[in-house]
Amino acid sequence: MAYKLLALNIDGTILKQNGRLQKETKEAVEFVKQKDVYVTLMTSRNLLSARKIAKALKLDSMLVAFQGAMIGKSLDEKLYEATIPEERTFNIVQVLENYSCNVRLMHERYSLGNRKKVQKQLVVKTVLSSGDPFFYPTQFVDSLSDVLRDEPLAVPKIDVYFANEEEKNEAVAVLHQAFPTVDIIAQSSGKIEIVPSGVSKLAGLKRLGDFLGISLKEMVVIGDGIDDIRAIEAAGLGVAMGNAPAEVKKAADWVTRSNEQLGVAYMIKEHFRKQQRPEFLHKLKMKQ
Repeated sequence: MAYKLLALNIDGTILKQNGRLQKETKEAVEFVKQKDVYVTLMTSRNLLSARKIAKALKLDSMLVAFQGAMIGKSLDEKLYEATIPEERTFNIVQVLENYSCNVRLMHERYSLGNRKKVQKQLVVKTVLSSGDPFFYPTQFVDSLSDVLRDEPLAVPKIDVYFANEEEKNEAVAVLHQAFPTVDIIAQSSGKIEIVPSGVSKLAGLKRLGDFLGISLKEMVVIGDGIDDIRAIEAAGLGVAMGNAPAEVKKAADWVTRSNEQLGVAYMIKEHFRKQQRPEFLHKLKMKQ
């Protein structure tokens, strides 16, 4: 089958553990673009950060950011946007402030977090990987609810980091019951992401595909995280990275090498070298 769209996760997929983008990955993306395949990024990162990676890959495509809560080329050119309303954001923060957790409100232009010392290293790592602070600044405050009382905020996503698994599970149960109009995406290392109802990477790819006239079965999806599973399962060809957890690999049609071993470049060259451009196939058909 000729695939028309390639969706790539960012962290743990196209980036190495040190956050670097390998030359071979850039070349592989350029290779698949030459076959008229639409290449997009799907990520939990903000759109500004995703656009920075896309620029390094020479991509001018629509990107699926904030777990699918935002799809667009830039903040001025969006296909889709969903946010958690101001009052609901405030109420969620009030609930979370009863727990020992770090909360980060992910606005489209900046993030706002509390100063509680929980999972410090994880939060620092996430702040550093979220993009250039010049383009996406992060501000920390003593009380988020106090700030939101004076300056209400609607956000595409809320990131929450727990040090204690039991406390995380209790908070998730309370949030599920109190806020049925949001979805909670569980991540590893005690992290959850709160997004508007119906938002996911899979839903984002579906929306993008509808816009482009490309079905899910005409897509190749490559990812490494638990939040990539549904998109990997629904795609025409779902690919898990070699560094992905077992449940991600189980959901995939193909397991490639790890992100440290050029897994994306290897998969692209192995599969797409056999795929011809639609224009070439059309000419070939006309000659028959």
